[in-house]
Amino acid sequence: MFSRFERLVDPFSDTDLSVPPKGFLAFCWYYTRPVLPILLGVAVFAAAIAILQVTIFTYLGDLVNWLSSADRDTFLAENWPYLLVMALVILLVLPVIEVLFELLMHQSLLGPFPMSIRWRVHRYLLRQSMTFYQNDFAGRIANKMMQTALAVREVVTKIVDIFVYVVVYFASAVVVVGDANPYLAAPLVVWLLAYLAVLRVFIPRLKDISQEQADARSVMTGHVVDAYTNIATVKLFSHADREEAYARKSMTVFLDTVFGQMRLVTILNTTLTLINNLLLFSTGAMAIYLWQIDVVTTGDIAIAIALILRLQGMSQWILWEVSGLFENVGTVQDGIGTISREREVRDLPDARPLTVSEGGIRFEKVDFHYGKTRGVIDGLSLDIRPGEKIGLIGRSGAGKSTIVNLLLRFYDVEGGRILVDGQDIATVRQDDLRANIGVVTQDTSLLHRSIYENVAYGSPRASEADVLEALRKAHALEFVGQLEDKDGRRGLSAQVGERGVKLSGGQRQRIAIARVLLKNAPILVLDEATSALDSEVEAAIQDSLFDLMEGKTVIAIAHRLSTIAAMDRLIVLDKGRIIEMGRHEDLLAAGGLYAQLWTHQSGGFLPETAES
Repeated sequence: MFSRFERLVDPFSDTDLSVPPKGFLAFCWYYTRPVLPILLGVAVFAAAIAILQVTIFTYLGDLVNWLSSADRDTFLAENWPYLLVMALVILLVLPVIEVLFELLMHQSLLGPFPMSIRWRVHRYLLRQSMTFYQNDFAGRIANKMMQTALAVREVVTKIVDIFVYVVVYFASAVVVVGDANPYLAAPLVVWLLAYLAVLRVFIPRLKDISQEQADARSVMTGHVVDAYTNIATVKLFSHADREEAYARKSMTVFLDTVFGQMRLVTILNTTLTLINNLLLFSTGAMAIYLWQIDVVTTGDIAIAIALILRLQGMSQWILWEVSGLFENVGTVQDGIGTISREREVRDLPDARPLTVSEGGIRFEKVDFHYGKTRGVIDGLSLDIRPGEKIGLIGRSGAGKSTIVNLLLRFYDVEGGRILVDGQDIATVRQDDLRANIGVVTQDTSLLHRSIYENVAYGSPRASEADVLEALRKAHALEFVGQLEDKDGRRGLSAQVGERGVKLSGGQRQRIAIARVLLKNAPILVLDEATSALDSEVEAAIQDSLFDLMEGKTVIAIAHRLSTIAAMDRLIVLDKGRIIEMGRHEDLLAAGGLYAQLWTHQSGGFLPETAES
């Protein structure tokens, strides 16, 4: 039975990947549509439960009246049909409806609903632009996704559950009490107005402080995650005390918002207790007066007092639920700012698949400035023939890595265009483009998974034999066989830790090279691919790199010029422009910048001046 209700919503269904709306209601509606039928069912059952619970109070009032005047000997014979209906409602109808409500709420909604939101948000964020992740904490983004999913669920379910149930319950209560005597219902109506006034005064304040609290919580979490992510740097500089102070500052700000919230809660609870006590007193006084003038029965009084006591208990629940509702509203609004951002790099609606048959690359008058007025790449034109292997050379800041990032379309060019086999990369699908380019970067990070999964990431259909062959070519088998993680998994099954922290820099680089070997893309980018390797290991895998480059179009970046001197052509960049081009020997003979760099570098390294 449980599994049947758990399968009513498929949280992992394929949905569109459009930008989520930025408006609060539109955002909630966008993620609520898949579970709308379940919500309607929950609302119907909540309303039915409210009506039946009030009906039971009327039964009890009638029972009081009967027992006060009925003949004991004939009571059951005269009233058994009515008593049977009461029994069926209490023992069968109400329990069945409550069970259906619980199944829909807990099995069909509370679990699958936020998971559906997480799935859709995750799919969208995976396709966000690189700058999105460069400008934020990864932990903060993940935290926003998790918190926002739960907050949307709470907002929607509280609105359906609380407001449907409460509105129907209160309306039914007023009708029942008013049916006995309109004056008896008057204190209830006055209490409702006072209660709404209390909510009107306090809830906006709670909402504002909840927004501040959500912001403060995100900052606090970001600071803590930043320290944990960079724990090696913290320890290398002996700055645990400094990180404590950094985190304490944000924790103090968060705690101040908590204190402000708790002050409001204390005042609110005190006010609510006062109006609840006034309701009970005024209803009791009115009931006594009306009974004295013989216009209400003892059963009517029993119904009124019972409903008042029930509403008093509900009022506290409603208050906290509404407070929680607006706290979650603040969390959703905070999450919208992160989740509902436009992608800076988007596929065109009619983006075509990319077909790479040869691997020729052409830069046509490309301009790119990272949004600044000062140029990084200015009017760059470059033809790379199919199968040609070129080296990009220049001081840091010359634009080498920017050229690679533009080819990978991590950024869109601001002028000109880039073509692969005659196809403008701005008009093809990004996934297709990157599937045809293998990249080994200087800063290699691995997924927190096994060695096998990290290498097979290059080709998900690869067999274990393929993975082992790639590791052999990357000269990684010797250390992989000796790996063992904390859970006793060895070799290919060993976990590498977050970003591959359990491996040395050289080991991570060799795993990354094995991954690209397995990918076997027609275009290859080597961005300081051997920078983390010592000379002995570099020499050992140099032949494998040449095998990897065979038949491919290659763009290589290296500060160690000896690693790219044998390329077909060397491109020397300065301030985003090509100033020299040719083979190693020709450039040395020309006596230009390349010759200077070759002469001045020590041990094959270039001096660093800025970021490229």
